[in-house]
Amino acid sequence: MNNFKNSKMNVDALFLGPKSENAVFFKEMMEYSITEHMHWRSGYHPEDPELISTVDRYAPEYRDTLYRTEGILNQLSAKLKTTSIPWFSPRYMGHMNADTLMISNLAYVMAMMYNPNNCAQESSPTTTVLEIEAGLDLCSMFGYAPQQAWGHITSGGTVANYEGLWVARNIKTLPLAISQHPQTKHLLSGKSEKELLNLPVSDVLDLIDELKKREVFEEVRDLTCRGIGAEQGKLGKLLVPQSKHYSWMKAMDILGLGQQNIVQLPVDHHYRTDVHKMRETVFSLIEEGEPILAIVAVVGTTETGAIDNVKEVIELRRECEQRFGVSFYVHIDAAYAGYACAMFRDEENQFMEYEELIGRYHDEGIFPRDVVWPKRDVYESFKALSQADSITVDPHKVGFIPYAAGAICMKDKRIVDLISYHAAYVFEEVQEKQRKTDKVQNVLLGSSIMEGSKAGATAAAVWAAHRLVPLNLLGYGKVIAAGITTANWMVEQINQCKPFIMGDREFSIIVMPSPDFHMINFMFHESGNTSLEKQNLLNKRLYELCSYAAGRSYSNDFLTSSTSLTYEEYGDNPLNLCRLAHFPDDEWHNVHSIYVLRAAIMTHCLRDKSHFENYWTELRNIFEDKLQQLIDEENKLNHSNNKISI
Repeated sequence: MNNFKNSKMNVDALFLGPKSENAVFFKEMMEYSITEHMHWRSGYHPEDPELISTVDRYAPEYRDTLYRTEGILNQLSAKLKTTSIPWFSPRYMGHMNADTLMISNLAYVMAMMYNPNNCAQESSPTTTVLEIEAGLDLCSMFGYAPQQAWGHITSGGTVANYEGLWVARNIKTLPLAISQHPQTKHLLSGKSEKELLNLPVSDVLDLIDELKKREVFEEVRDLTCRGIGAEQGKLGKLLVPQSKHYSWMKAMDILGLGQQNIVQLPVDHHYRTDVHKMRETVFSLIEEGEPILAIVAVVGTTETGAIDNVKEVIELRRECEQRFGVSFYVHIDAAYAGYACAMFRDEENQFMEYEELIGRYHDEGIFPRDVVWPKRDVYESFKALSQADSITVDPHKVGFIPYAAGAICMKDKRIVDLISYHAAYVFEEVQEKQRKTDKVQNVLLGSSIMEGSKAGATAAAVWAAHRLVPLNLLGYGKVIAAGITTANWMVEQINQCKPFIMGDREFSIIVMPSPDFHMINFMFHESGNTSLEKQNLLNKRLYELCSYAAGRSYSNDFLTSSTSLTYEEYGDNPLNLCRLAHFPDDEWHNVHSIYVLRAAIMTHCLRDKSHFENYWTELRNIFEDKLQQLIDEENKLNHSNNKISI
C-alpha cells in the first residue's frame, strides 16, 4: 500500500520542469527503462539463436525500412511540436491539464514496453496487481476501509460515471428479483414494491450474502435488470446538478434508463447544487411515490470548480430512511477535485480536524499564511466522501498522471458481484486467498468492470505515482496546494488590477469571487459598454487570441480556455457576475448567457511569491498586448467598411 509516512519530498523534483530543468535525470531514467527491457528480451532463453543476422540488418530494404521509420518519427515530432499545447508551462492556464509527474511518464514507458493488457491475468500478471493496489490506494484516501472496498482504473471519468450508475441500477433491481424467485421470496415477504425499491444499499448487499449461503445468488441475479431488462421509469429518477457533465446524459441512454428520468437540481449562487431545492425535490418525489435511483454530487465542476455539499446529501439520505423508509444510491463525481482529498489526511491516513489542518498547512509551508483553504463547508464535503457508495476520480487531472487514467472507488466490494460476469464463488475464492496471503489477487479483473482490453501501462503510472507522492498533506497536498495558492493570488491580483487604458478606451478585468478549488473564471469588460452580447463577443475574441485558435500555440504568450455560463445550466446565478460588470439586469434576462475565460490553475511553478509577482507583471503586459491586437483588428475592419461605403 501507499507509504503515507514519506514526508521527504521536493515538489520541483517531481516534474521534468517548464524548461526541462530535470532533463539529465529524466534521460537517464528513460534510457534505464528501455535498456532494462532490451536486456529482458535478450536474456530470455539465451540458448535460443538470433533470428536476424548481421547480414540481414545490412540488406538495402532493411536499412530503407529503418530510414523510413526515422523519417515518419521526424514528421510526427514536427507535428507535435508545431500544434501541441504546452501544458507544462505556467503560461498555460485553461483546462485541467498541467505538467505530468516524471515518475508516471517513466513508469508508463517502462510498462508499455511489456505491452500488458489489464483485461486478464494471463496477459498482465504484473500490472493488474498494480491496478488493484492503486485502486485501493484511492479507496483509502477517500476513507473507505481497504479490506471492504474496491477500486480500479478506467479510461476516464466518463466510464467511471457509467460504472457507478451501472451499479446503482443493478442494486435497485435485486430486491425485486429476490421477491420473484420461489426459493427467496420469503426473505422479503410482506414488503410492497415501493418498499423493495427503497431498501438501503447496505441492506441489499447483506441480502447478497444470504443468497450466496443458499447457493441461489446467480439464479436471482439473472432476474435483475441485467437479465430481464428494466421496465421504463420503474427504477425512479436520477438526480444530478443542473450543471451536470454530459456523461450523465449518455449514461442514462446507454444503460437504458432514459434521459427523461433525469431530474436536474438547480444550483445556488456558489454554483453548487442548491441544498434547499434538492431537499424540496426529494421530498416532492417521495410524496408522489416516485423512487429515487441515485443522487449525484459533484466535487469540482468542470466549469467553475464548485464543490457540492456532500455532507448535506448524506444527511438527506439518512433523514429519508428514518422519516419515510426511502433510500437511494449516492455517487460522487470527483473526477476533477477528488485527489484533493489527500490534502486532508495526515501521515497515518487520518482525516484531520479543521483547525489542526489549517495550522499544519501554515506550519509546514504547504500554504502561505495569507492563503486559508478550504472553506469550512468544502472541508465538510471532503470529510463526508467516506459515506458515499461510489466515487469517480481522475488521476489524469489533479493526480498529474498522463492520459488516459480515470478511476472508480466503491465503498463495499460486494457490489462487484452485481456487475461481474464470472461465477460469484470465483471472486470469493480470490478474496479468501488475498486475506490469507495478504497479497493482491488479480484474476478476472476484465469480467468485473465495464471496459475490456486496456493498457497496463496506465496502472503502472498511477501505482508508481502513489509510491513516490504520498496521498496525504505532505505528498499530493504540497503539489495541489501550489495551484490553489496561485489561484488565490490570481483572484487577488485581478481584483486589484488597474484598468487598461488603450487610447480613448478603457478595459477592466472581472473575476468570479472566492473559488472552491483552483478553477477561476474571469472576463474583460469595456467601460461604458452596457450590451451583454457585445461583452460576450469581446471575450470570445480574446479567447481566440489566447488559444489554439490563434494558430501555433507554441508561439502564443498565454493560453487559456473558456465557457459560457447559461441560464439553462445555472439559472439566474450568473446575474451576479453581470452586476459586477454593471450590466442592467434586463441584459441578462434578454441574453441568458455570459462568456468567460476559464482557467484551472494547476501549475506548481508559481508557489513562490516573487515568482508569481514576476509572472503577474508579465501576464498583465500580455493582456495589454492582446487588447491592443483586438483594437487594431476592429480599427482595420472599420477602415475597410468605411472604404466600401465610400
